[in-house]
Amino acid sequence: MRSEISNAILRNFFSAVSLFKIIRTFFSNEIPKIFNSKHKYFTLANNKLCDMQYVQQVEFLLLLSIAIALFSKNIGQIRKNIFLGRPEDLSDSPSLRWKNVLLLALGQKKMFRNPLVAVMHLVIYVGFIIINIEVLEIILDGLLGTHRIFQKPLGSFYFFLINSFEILAFLVIVVCVIFLLRRNVIKLKRFISKDLNGWPRSDANVILIVEIILMSLFITMNAADTAMSTNPNEHFIISGLIAPLCQQMFSHGQLELIERTCWWVHIFGIFAFLNYLPYSKHLHILLAFPNTYYARLKPMGEIHNMENVQNEVKYMMQPELAPTGEAQPMKFGAKDVMDLSWKNLLDAYSCTECGRCSSACPANITGKVLSPRKIMMDTRDRLEEVGLNIKKNGSFIDDGKTLLNNYITVEELRACTTCNACVQECPVSISPLDIIIELRRSLIMEDSNAPQEWNGMFSNIENNFAPWKLSPDDRDAWTS
Repeated sequence: MRSEISNAILRNFFSAVSLFKIIRTFFSNEIPKIFNSKHKYFTLANNKLCDMQYVQQVEFLLLLSIAIALFSKNIGQIRKNIFLGRPEDLSDSPSLRWKNVLLLALGQKKMFRNPLVAVMHLVIYVGFIIINIEVLEIILDGLLGTHRIFQKPLGSFYFFLINSFEILAFLVIVVCVIFLLRRNVIKLKRFISKDLNGWPRSDANVILIVEIILMSLFITMNAADTAMSTNPNEHFIISGLIAPLCQQMFSHGQLELIERTCWWVHIFGIFAFLNYLPYSKHLHILLAFPNTYYARLKPMGEIHNMENVQNEVKYMMQPELAPTGEAQPMKFGAKDVMDLSWKNLLDAYSCTECGRCSSACPANITGKVLSPRKIMMDTRDRLEEVGLNIKKNGSFIDDGKTLLNNYITVEELRACTTCNACVQECPVSISPLDIIIELRRSLIMEDSNAPQEWNGMFSNIENNFAPWKLSPDDRDAWTS
């Protein structure tokens, strides 16, 4: 499944690049010919439509349109996949839900249990959000053919903003290097787990390297721009240190080429990153907010009862309430992703693969096969597979696979102690336990697959109303 995802990324990337090249060639070569040959008043030299600046604006508009179209298409597919799940109403207590968004998604409250790592993560997070405010200026410059459109209206405040962005960009580079060292040199235990073998481990490294490249391009672009400037007041705090070296090494024409190249590669990299997100664990940058908003607000130890079982008990105690006619077949628990709720599937897409859940899991710590992180990754992989099946066939065609057994094993499910450590540790309110419980219910109530020791307990509860093989009448005999 992971190889299919990486192939899909490459296909979309090369398709977008090919389309952009074709359209760019048309606007660069054919449009000028049309104007030059058919309209005597339009010449290549004088007509502004055919001026290189206007061609670049058209190219930028095409690049922006392609990036937004591809991103919208991929996000639309993810939304369809999420709503394959069962309906669940999580609209209560909106004020408390917004509080969770502010504290957990925006404030990253749970991360601060480890303050040093939390601060470094916050630097990348804040840097990613704030520096991309600069993208607004880049987009407007690209569409309007201007250069630093906000500089004049904002005046000295503009330089304060860019200096703040540069400091953040430099800090982001430093922190990304540290995180790469933690993953690949120090090799923290949760980063070398076999859960991450293959694509997931590469995914994390790719994102960190891309962040370093994007921030470096931003600083280099500013350095070249500063080196070309004749205004002594146009000086940026980080790139200004590099600008004198650029002036010595490059001519004005070379500096202009460097600045334009960095500008184009920077914005192309941002658009590529945007379209990489739907295939990456870093989709949590976007989904952390809805996921924390729709988190279940009940106490973590409270396991919701199955409505079918509740109704059976109610009808047994009050037969007059039982519906007449042929009863619909009941289904207990979840065997595949369509049996889970939409919130479970949103959890799967929101997973950061950080491994904090598995590091806190007592079953995982003691060497059991259970890894809550793998539960979420397997759920997402199966959901992607089901989504592709539906997209290809129009509706789901049985492929002989299910989430239970083909992706998540019986041994994994039985290892869970339902202690909620994984839920407590997750920074973005994901609950692997909900999925485990639903799969285990199906395993036991649909497939009658339980260890003999559990069957004895179930029998005692059914007959004696307690886990022990004692008559209810004798329950207080030990007191006499």
